Amino acid sequence: MQHTFMQQRRQFTKTMLGLGLASCLVPFAHGSSKLKPMKFTTGIQLYTLRDLMAQDPIKALNLVAKTGYQEVEFAGYFNKTTQELASTLRELGLTAPSAHYGLDDLNANLSQIIEDAHTLGHKYIVLPYLTDEQRDGGIDTYKKLAVKCNKFGEACKQADIQFAYHHHDFEFFKTHNQVPFDVLLNETDADLMKIEMDLYWMAKANQSPTDYFKKHPQRFPLFHVKDMDAQGDFADVGTGVIDFDSIFAQHEISGIQHFFVERDHTLDVLKTMATGQVTLSKLLRNLAVTN
Repeated sequence: MQHTFMQQRRQFTKTMLGLGLASCLVPFAHGSSKLKPMKFTTGIQLYTLRDLMAQDPIKALNLVAKTGYQEVEFAGYFNKTTQELASTLRELGLTAPSAHYGLDDLNANLSQIIEDAHTLGHKYIVLPYLTDEQRDGGIDTYKKLAVKCNKFGEACKQADIQFAYHHHDFEFFKTHNQVPFDVLLNETDADLMKIEMDLYWMAKANQSPTDYFKKHPQRFPLFHVKDMDAQGDFADVGTGVIDFDSIFAQHEISGIQHFFVERDHTLDVLKTMATGQVTLSKLLRNLAVTN
């Protein structure tokens, strides 16, 4: 295990040098006295490096910090206690404003999830995905889910935590002449359930983020910053076709607070992490300059 991570650290250094990023990570991540401070900070969804997290979460988090990220979003704790992870985050200067929990886990263990969220400093508890079985049942499935999400949201609110839902593209597939995503938005309390907008899946479903911001202002505090190539597949952030600048420019109406780089599948996770951090830093710097 130690040998594997040493190899990865060496590869990380080569990756940074190869991309010409080694000298610019710190300025973009932490700002400069000559530049306007950034209102937002760079984050990464740890699902992107789930294989590294599975090997050793502590070393993986160290790598995240070395890459220049300041926030992480958890997708599992990988057999570490929340106390261990919280201590590591403090040592590395990282925060974890958000975490993903599956529907079955939320149904069975919401009280424990809320306790874990407090230990790790999560401000958001996010339902990330519905399995085929969980969404098998037409539009009624989503109507029932909306009722359940309101209940999750109420329990979270009482604990000073915000509940949120992360979408994919299937929520935009019409069923019984209704769009499931619209059902979830319209039939949940806007204060009890927010949305983590995934910019790749919005593009994949041919949906306009701006249209949804206008219909549901201040309901999108979390973004998955995920890019798409010309063929519609995943791409490292900044190398694809999604116009992040125009989406980020709507930050006042969207209500965005946290940006998490993500790529569901990558052949070079170190390059994906590094490219994403620098690109997101530039995007946020542009946002600071224009506002």
